[in-house]
Amino acid sequence: MSIIFIYLLAGAFAGVLSGMLGVGGGIILVPILIIIFSSSSMPAGLVAHMAIGTSLSTIIFTSMSAIYAQHRRRAIDWVLTRKLAPAIILGSLISGYLAGLIPGLVLKVMFGLFLSVAALQLFFEWRPAPYRTLPGQVTLVSIGTGIGALSALLGIGGGTILVPFFHWCNVDLRKAIATSTTLGFGLAVFGTIGFIMSGLERSGLPSGSYGYVSVPALIGISSTAMLFAPYGVYLSHRVPLRRLKRIFSLLLLCLAVNIVVGLI
Repeated sequence: MSIIFIYLLAGAFAGVLSGMLGVGGGIILVPILIIIFSSSSMPAGLVAHMAIGTSLSTIIFTSMSAIYAQHRRRAIDWVLTRKLAPAIILGSLISGYLAGLIPGLVLKVMFGLFLSVAALQLFFEWRPAPYRTLPGQVTLVSIGTGIGALSALLGIGGGTILVPFFHWCNVDLRKAIATSTTLGFGLAVFGTIGFIMSGLERSGLPSGSYGYVSVPALIGISSTAMLFAPYGVYLSHRVPLRRLKRIFSLLLLCLAVNIVVGLI
């Protein structure tokens, strides 16, 4: 199967997930890219960094398309977005740069564990207590910085962490998804800058790379992701999410096992 076709297919899938669940698409793209890059001639020490940096770069375009669709439906909480955006951007920029200093094996292990936890949280649908609300501004900024840093380190758009956090604070689920998608844009932009900066001087990068970003993969994935993200938004407002979440959680668990088994 042509590598370009695989990129296009992965982009379509990531675009639907981004619009539907607000997860940015990175949670599915990183493990797919790890598998693709591992099967190529890419040095093992570069695989995780390239997968995460490339994933973040594609989220820039995926989120743009999804944000427009969510804004048309008036689903985005712009007040909450303005409160959290600076903190998330700061965390993602710092983390994206420092990630280049972390060994690739450590990044793979971290992502495999993260996928497992995210899968279990989605499958069992842990629900917040009804009296919980969003914290004050200082606490919210601290949490936002942490979410931005962790999300950039894992190559995800932040939705996998933000949506459960918003849900825990009793923000309406559809509004949580839309707001998370919006915040994911800034996170992806500055996280990508960090990964590019940290990878510019790295030796052994494959051709067509700019820092830790694979330009061919970016173009292939983004082209279909942007087309399919609005369809994901449509589904998020039409289809019951419970069954989709459980199917998605099982998929995440399978991908996590695949990554961990590949380390043994």
